[in-house]
Amino acid sequence: MKDAPLLNLALAMFLTLSIGWLLFIGRPILLPVVTGLFAVYVMISTSNALHRQVLLRRLPLPFLRFCVLSVFAAAVITLAIVAAATIREIAAVAPVYEANMDAFLESIAARFELDHQELWLGIRTVTIDAFDLRVVFLSLLGGFTNVGLTVFLIVIYAAFLMSERSNFEKKLAAVFSTPDQAQMAKRVIREINTKISDYLAVKTLINVVLGVISFLILWAHGTDFALFWAVMIGLLNYIPYVGSYIGVLFPVILSFAQFASLSHTLSLTFFLTATQFIMGNVIEPRFIGRQVNLSPVIVLIALSVWTGLWGIPGAILAVPLTSVIAIIFASFASTRFIAVLLADRVEE
Repeated sequence: MKDAPLLNLALAMFLTLSIGWLLFIGRPILLPVVTGLFAVYVMISTSNALHRQVLLRRLPLPFLRFCVLSVFAAAVITLAIVAAATIREIAAVAPVYEANMDAFLESIAARFELDHQELWLGIRTVTIDAFDLRVVFLSLLGGFTNVGLTVFLIVIYAAFLMSERSNFEKKLAAVFSTPDQAQMAKRVIREINTKISDYLAVKTLINVVLGVISFLILWAHGTDFALFWAVMIGLLNYIPYVGSYIGVLFPVILSFAQFASLSHTLSLTFFLTATQFIMGNVIEPRFIGRQVNLSPVIVLIALSVWTGLWGIPGAILAVPLTSVIAIIFASFASTRFIAVLLADRVEE
């Protein structure tokens, strides 16, 4: 029995690695299901909020949920179509951007008399001459075949999960052998529903506001495809800490390629980055508050783990998925210490 703690540790590590392996190889099946589930959280919160409005209170709640689901499906499908079309357009104008960059670099080289130096020619060979924007964006466009299928599956799963929601508690009561176990499971699920729904609803609203402000900034600077980049900034803001800044990076780079002007690019960078900073450090902490009680270090680790397992979608879902795991751990005495380690604030 002295080896029991060591055996338990070995079994826990084996179980963790096995689950990670299953999540990795099961990504094509699990990712659309999990994404559809979290989409249902957002849609349920939205429909409930609409039902509380005076003008919509008379409408049946199932009808409102059907309307929200229809809008969600139309928006997601439209976004996928527009994204593919926009990437195709960017690939078409990529030679113009490359010519602008080439002219800018030639002017810099001529000003400092670098155009005939061997070092400058070597740098140019491994950077500008080796980088083909058109090829990059056409390869991204090729990847949209799988993305389109995933989007379709997400919409289908979300629709069926919405329809199954009303009977879920009855099924849950039938699964467990005792009423106490069923009540405990219901309590855990209600806590997950409340925290994840509130987090995703508030986060989505913040991302919409961020996207609108980013669009106005991009439009004011005359950036090509401003609406597309604003939507990307809003979506990538679901990724904690780094997502919104990654979203800013792409329009800034292409804006520089479009205008070949340092002052214009620095102005765009300043306004977009300032907006991200204010939203991420002032607005989000005030409105999200205690909805997701996760340590910043744990969030970064979770971001790395889920990105490694499921790529960019995993990074977007990292916080809600880790929050669900923490809630489940907190519900059992034997695993409550893990939930405490994951938490940012420990309640006395």
